[in-house]
Amino acid sequence: MRRFTTRKHGRRNLMRKRFSAVLVFAAIASIPVSRAATAQGIDPQCPPGSTNILGEPDNTKIAQDACQKAIDLFKYLSPQLGAVLAGGTPTQGISGTLGGPGHFSFGIRANGLRGSLPQVDRVVPNTHGAQVSTYGIDDKPIGFVTADVGIGLFQGIQSSGLGALDLLVSASYLPSYSNVNVDIAEPSGSFKFGFGGKLGILSESAIRPGISVSYLDRGLPDVTITGKSGNDRLVLQDLSVRARSWRAIAGKSFLFLGVGAGVGQDSYDSKANITVTIAPRQATQGGTGGPIALGQKLTRTNVFGTAWLNAKVFRLVGEIGRVTGGTITTYNQFDGVQPADARTYASVGISIGR
Repeated sequence: MRRFTTRKHGRRNLMRKRFSAVLVFAAIASIPVSRAATAQGIDPQCPPGSTNILGEPDNTKIAQDACQKAIDLFKYLSPQLGAVLAGGTPTQGISGTLGGPGHFSFGIRANGLRGSLPQVDRVVPNTHGAQVSTYGIDDKPIGFVTADVGIGLFQGIQSSGLGALDLLVSASYLPSYSNVNVDIAEPSGSFKFGFGGKLGILSESAIRPGISVSYLDRGLPDVTITGKSGNDRLVLQDLSVRARSWRAIAGKSFLFLGVGAGVGQDSYDSKANITVTIAPRQATQGGTGGPIALGQKLTRTNVFGTAWLNAKVFRLVGEIGRVTGGTITTYNQFDGVQPADARTYASVGISIGR
């Protein structure tokens, strides 16, 4: 990490502005553990710096606490994005496979998560080195729209459906956004595609459920988020969230109503680079800090249930699930929901085809 070169004058107000911008970022934008956060040491990406004989900190020491808090906030929020991205069923309203060539499905759904955002604006970073702070938590919904496509490739054994194979394609959408305080740009486009497959274990019939297993690798569009306070900038560059998901699903349709349930495992991989730019002020030179490379990997268990209404030309599908497991260590503390606590998600969507 390159050294921060800002001067001491006005640093307290600047730190407050920068971390208020992080709260904006969070609003855009997740093995059980105890309610108390698991403690860790100071991240080596945040050098300790030093003080002179008068006890005045150098620029690196001034930035250490802000650096550590940015890393802990990233760790807290990333799993929530992974959970709302992964969801439960890979194809809505279809527990088994499609039935071979000539069969397809297409669905659009809105995924939502009961998220929690740290109250960043109530904690002012310390300018004399890293210091443990406790963040209050606000419950906020987090969600976005995804689409899924299933294409039948192989019918399998006709009597049972064993060995049937479908191709799975997913798409996630995140729009650009801009106002006086924040810009959100997608340098590679607003859509991100994912791919996977579904293997049939048992085809659905009048007396038996459909059973399948699936794998899907998908992600959010890479984004660059710029928070602005006057001519100061806080840039979260190349933010990416990827979810790799295994599922085992069973379900059955009864006239107009269908129900299903499943279990699986999700692996989240989140990355970003953070950079701070401070504009020159009267009697104060400007400076730039970063980039600081942030990354987190987490594996969680996913259990879910789904129900759907069969209409003539489409299915109306609802889903609810819960993710648990994994361990997340932080230097700072969180009062309430912890980074690796269980999360409940839900979705509603429509799908066509078969």
